[in-house]
Amino acid sequence: RALRLVGGRSRCEGRVELEQEGTWGTVCDDGWDIPDADVVCRQLQCGRAVRAHGNASFGRGHGPILRDEVGCEGHERDLWECPATLEHDCSHKEDAGVVCSEHQEWRLSGGRDGCAGRVEVFFRGTWSTVCNSTWYETEATVLCRTLGCGDMLQRPAFRHTLPGKMTYLCGSLQPSLAQCLWIFNKSAPCYQSWAAGVICNGTAS
Repeated sequence: RALRLVGGRSRCEGRVELEQEGTWGTVCDDGWDIPDADVVCRQLQCGRAVRAHGNASFGRGHGPILRDEVGCEGHERDLWECPATLEHDCSHKEDAGVVCSEHQEWRLSGGRDGCAGRVEVFFRGTWSTVCNSTWYETEATVLCRTLGCGDMLQRPAFRHTLPGKMTYLCGSLQPSLAQCLWIFNKSAPCYQSWAAGVICNGTAS
């Protein structure tokens, strides 16, 4: 009954894929909605659904299309419990996807391009700034690499411009900041701190 999200920017966003008898397959977007996506997010411990996507918005999958006309009510423990039809007239251009509330994505704003500026994170449906109280070389390097911007050159500070605040602390070079220790909207580590910034040595392609 394995389930995963593929093609997104974190493990909590992407195309819905189910495993059946050792083969991974996809879900058709006919009738795909927020209650269906909610079950997926909860099953993956990714919070609740923010968006339910159709039309292969995270790319087309491969293999069988395992479910169509999924009709979860939203309280089911996993996607297999939801009523669905096995017969379908779908192709992979109709693969279903989700964005869950625990998904994080990042951008740099106010710099010369997308590889320099104030660090902003999209989390739980809103954009927030990042406190520089624990923003060191490791954290900045992880973000530069995640954004495809090479490595860190500088860590300038900015004023906080958004109401939400995030802190990150990476013990090592993780694949993304979401895999480091993070705290959202707790005032203590952010008290009197500035917003984190970074200038990476690459340029946004």
